[in-house]
Amino acid sequence: MTKPLMPKATAIWLVENTCLTFEQIAKFCGLHTLEVETIANEEFSMNGFDPVASSQLTLEEIKRCEEDPSTTLTMKPIGEVENLTKTKKSKYTPLARRKDKPNAILWIIKYYPNLSDSKICSLLGTTRLTVQSIRNKIYWNYKNLEPHSPIILGFCTKDELDCLTEKYTEASKECGF
Repeated sequence: MTKPLMPKATAIWLVENTCLTFEQIAKFCGLHTLEVETIANEEFSMNGFDPVASSQLTLEEIKRCEEDPSTTLTMKPIGEVENLTKTKKSKYTPLARRKDKPNAILWIIKYYPNLSDSKICSLLGTTRLTVQSIRNKIYWNYKNLEPHSPIILGFCTKDELDCLTEKYTEASKECGF
């Protein structure tokens, strides 16, 4: 059985927030029962680590074990534990490719004119001011722009563009376009 992240901090949280027995907490956290009793008897300056918020345990699992002290807590399988460190990072565009963003914006505006500026900004990682200036044809270099697909230019994937445009086409069908 694998141990939870930060076993002592998890034990502190379980002691403070549940009615589990010391043996159940000790087995789950990989600690000795006396360590859990010490945690319960002393005040720690360390904060507890919530195993429910970190998706290592469910409230149903805790309630099940609180009702029957002879059962042991089981962690969620590793495939079900959410990766908390993975967040969506902003895309880095190399300096040599940044000059192509206005061409991609022009392509999207040409083929999907009713797509909102904020959607274009989030897809391509650009500013609303740039999108508005290209849409209004007041971009400083508008005469030299040529519409190019953002997929070919590498600013987004086909799936990302399809997802965005699928919502656009569904909305336009509802409006009667």
